[in-house]
Amino acid sequence: MANDQTYNIPMRFRKIENLHIFFWLFKDISWCMIFRPLGIAMIFPTLIIAIIISIRTRKFMSELCHNVAIVFWITANAYWMISEFFHFDTIVFYGEITYKHLAIIPFGIGIIILVYYYLVWNPMHKNLIETM
Repeated sequence: MANDQTYNIPMRFRKIENLHIFFWLFKDISWCMIFRPLGIAMIFPTLIIAIIISIRTRKFMSELCHNVAIVFWITANAYWMISEFFHFDTIVFYGEITYKHLAIIPFGIGIIILVYYYLVWNPMHKNLIETM
């Protein structure tokens, strides 16, 4: 398959991505086990590393869009976790919408970024080959 393209991730990016997964898992395990201090503490390295990854991949639109969507996913996930930790997840915000449901805002922003990438940017740049 002579036309196959290879996607390579530099080792310095891969190491920080692996560290990111480690922190993210600790955050979610803390949420599951209701370890509030650890769960809240893990928000910061998880989110900071996601932002660093986004900045490092900013030259590649496909990577940037997906990594920024992950930043918003972690933000939504962290807000949801905090809403449960501090018991305001079931308080009604408006109508049948509770404060936990407000996590849909950052989740939705992430989806909008990916929809833009796949439906607008990518078709307009289909001949562009992005490499890292």
